[in-house]
Parts: sequence; structure tokens; C-alpha cells
Amino acid sequence: MDLELKLRATARLVMPRRRWLTLTASAAACAAASPLRAQTEPILIGQSAPTSGPVAVAFAAPLAGQQLAVDEINRQGGIGGRPLQLLIRDDAYDTERTVQNVRELVEKDRVLALTGLGSTAGVGALLPYLAEQRMPLVGAWTGAHVLRARHHPTFFTTQGSFKDEAEHALRTLATIQLDQIAVVYQDNPFGQSMLPVIEASAAQLGLNLVVKLPLAVDGSNAGDTAAALAQARPKAVYLVAVGASVVSFIRATKPRLNVPVYTLSVAANSVPALGENARGLVITQIVPYPWRTVDPMAREFNRLATAAGVPVHYGSYGGYLGARFLIEALQRAGPRITSDNLIRAIQGIRDWSLGGNLLSFGPDRHHGSSWAEITIVGNGGRFMR
Repeated sequence: MDLELKLRATARLVMPRRRWLTLTASAAACAAASPLRAQTEPILIGQSAPTSGPVAVAFAAPLAGQQLAVDEINRQGGIGGRPLQLLIRDDAYDTERTVQNVRELVEKDRVLALTGLGSTAGVGALLPYLAEQRMPLVGAWTGAHVLRARHHPTFFTTQGSFKDEAEHALRTLATIQLDQIAVVYQDNPFGQSMLPVIEASAAQLGLNLVVKLPLAVDGSNAGDTAAALAQARPKAVYLVAVGASVVSFIRATKPRLNVPVYTLSVAANSVPALGENARGLVITQIVPYPWRTVDPMAREFNRLATAAGVPVHYGSYGGYLGARFLIEALQRAGPRITSDNLIRAIQGIRDWSLGGNLLSFGPDRHHGSSWAEITIVGNGGRFMR
């Protein structure tokens, strides 16, 4: 009888312990499930870019280049085991659409960061919102200096500004004594914001701006602009434009004005459309030379671009390098990647080579480079340094 009582008491102790072990295992599995999902969910990066509209051609190459880098990191297993995904919304280079797109990406899609915004006016309109949301903007495809004039807590760039480019080009013109300059600027916030920069730099260098002419965004007044330039008889032209207006302007100007035309890096994407009309065009570059394959990043880019059928070009290489920087920053922000961790990671980058261009950041330094160089378009659209 004593033995039977002992067996019943043991059963009462053993059964609850078994149920406790089962519940503990279930709880552990549930606790592990959420981090596991978090480790495999994509890292969402938002982008508003003009994939349609008058400047879409200028953005096609950078978009293709950045996708090469994203696809490659995902083939390698992603970042901390998580795939990187770009959510791209078309803004057609319209400020209101850019703002609307970004708000939806931040508030609806819950992106971790933004990259590659292309509109000067759009970025300017969004900077207060990005600061309020603590939303990182890692790289923008506008070099407008007005966007960098004041420190912003979440805006970072990896390339020199349009101001850096213009000053470098004008110094070159002063050095070779082409001192009678005509300025043609795109008639929108991008071009208008550059005019005071050019005026100030020209005055400092002793250059005379003989005429300043607006150019329609779609290039519709290119013929009239070329005729006015021919009457002004400058020794060189400085062109501030992007997209279709570059093609229209150069085609209209070539037969009427036999002087060098200097322009910004954003015009490089128009070289294929210009064909032989591009020969002699002088373009400042803020992206390292894509064909310098002694550099590991350039070599990898050429390999990926060739395999994917993407043309090797400044535009596509610039997009690729921008994505490579974003990937580097995300890797440094791990293992728990948040927007704040990403900001801190970028601020900690010092003397890091992006295609041979050394970048340095800090808590009060969010624009990592001011480097620029001169290139000339030769036969067959080939860029010469």
C-alpha cells in the first residue's frame, strides 16, 4: 500500500514537469520565430527617381548600375543574411510627386533609408521632413550646393557638388585664358541655383560672362539659344543642363559656334544620344574613371556590367558606386540594422576608398568628397582624361 501511494505521488510530480517542458519548448520556439523572420526579411531602401519625363534618359544608367551592386550582394547572401531590396517610385522629375513618393515610402512601406533622389527641388523640399523623421538619405543624384550649405542630420553624399565641378571647370578656363564665357543654364531650380555660383567664381577668377541664357528643360528653345550665342561670340560656353536639353542644345550649337562647350557630369548620360556631335565636349567628372580596372571596384563593375549587358559608362558606374557605399554602410550598421545605427555607421567612415576616391565622414561632416576632374569626349563617345 505504501508503494502504491509513492507511485501516485511520483506521477503527480512527473506529469506537471512534462507539461512544463512542453510549454517551455513552445515558448522558446515562438521567441525564436520573430528574430528569425527579422533576420530573413528584406532590408527595404526607398528611392524616388524620374523613370519617365524629360530627364529620364539621364537616370537610366545610374539605376542600372546600382541594380548591379544590389543583385551581386544578394547573390552573396545579402547583408547579415537579409536580401537588399530597392523600392523605386517614379516622380517624372516633379517636386510634388517626389515629396509624395518619399512620404509613402517612409510612412507606408517603412523603408530603413532612402537613396538616389534625383530632383534638386524635391530634395530641398524634403530635407525638413527627413530631419523630423530621422530618415537617412544616403546619396542623392543631385549635386546642388544649396542642399549642402547647411549641416543636415540625416543627409549624406559621396560625390562632389555641382559647385565643386563648376569651380574646377572655370579654373581650367582661366588657366588656358579662355576668359570670355557664355553661360547657358537650364531654366529650372537646378540651373537657376547654379547661376550665382558661376557668377561668383568667374568674378574671382577674372572671367567675363558675356551672356547668360536660359534653356528650356525639354530643349525646345535650343535653336534660339544657339543663335543668340553666335551673336555674343564667346571664347567658350559653360552649359548647366541635364537630359533632353543637352542633346538639343549641342545639336543646335555645333553648326553655328566653333568654341569649346564645358558642362557638368550629369550631361555625360547624353553622350550616346549625341553620337559624333558629342566629340570635343568637355565634361567635369565626380565619379572615378570607370575603365581604370586596376581598381578592384572598377574591375568588379566591369565584370558585372559585361555579364548583364549594361554599358560601362560614368552614369552606370556612378550608380554602382553609390550602391556599393550604401552596402558598406549597412554592413557597418549591423548586426541590428536601424536607421540610427546606419547614421552612426556612416559618421564613423574615414578614408574609405570608393573606386579610388577616398571618402571621409564625421558627426559634422556628411559630405564625403569634393573631388572633380576634366574629361573630353573623343571619337566614338570615348572619354579621355
